[in-house]
Amino acid sequence: MPANQKKITVNKFPLRLMPSVRKVAEQISQREGVSLNQFINVAVAEKLAHLQHEEWLARRAKVMDSSIAKALLILDRPTGHLPEANDELPKGYPPPRKCENPSGKSGY
Repeated sequence: MPANQKKITVNKFPLRLMPSVRKVAEQISQREGVSLNQFINVAVAEKLAHLQHEEWLARRAKVMDSSIAKALLILDRPTGHLPEANDELPKGYPPPRKCENPSGKSGY
């Protein structure tokens, strides 16, 4: 084996599924055109990704009202450019909001 190739080790893990769960998993894996083993691997990977995402959301910095206000001020800044063709607000649409920034000056 060339030095730059790594050998992948596959560990075997006997998994006991309830018969009803196995039957449904087999049916779905057949419908998807993958092996039961591949289907279970993907299902476990999806669940782990979901759990890791929930942990990340719990740890990340909370959004502050001041951050939202700053973002809205940036979005509300006039650009000095007219909207491009077909990018105008529809007729009857409420006019853009005018934000008051902390200095008391209007966003427009």
